[in-house]
Amino acid sequence: MKNFVVKTLANAGALGVAIWLLQDITLTGDSTGKKAWTLILVALVFGLVNFLVKPIVKLISLPLFILTLGLITLVINALMLLLTSWLADQLDLSFHVEGFWTAILGGLIISVVSWALNVVLPDGD
Repeated sequence: MKNFVVKTLANAGALGVAIWLLQDITLTGDSTGKKAWTLILVALVFGLVNFLVKPIVKLISLPLFILTLGLITLVINALMLLLTSWLADQLDLSFHVEGFWTAILGGLIISVVSWALNVVLPDGD
């Protein structure tokens, strides 16, 4: 359970950094508390997308992964971020990613920040 909470907080932090750095990734809300709650919910959706959908997409794209020496991972991360944006819209969460290239850059930022946070934060059950 502790590992789940740590990963969710790392995802929320990484999403927060991407929102802060890129103007085309938006999170809106009336108050700071509402924005923080929405960010946690979006992090949960993002974690669920990465847990359920990403392995299937990576398996299907294995030949492209080999052909591009792993660069297809940037595209897969962007697609996962766009899917999270679409699901957030369906769930009435005020999170939106505008455009594919923004998603590519956002996915790169989220990957780097999430990796750094997972190194720093404790993991263990």
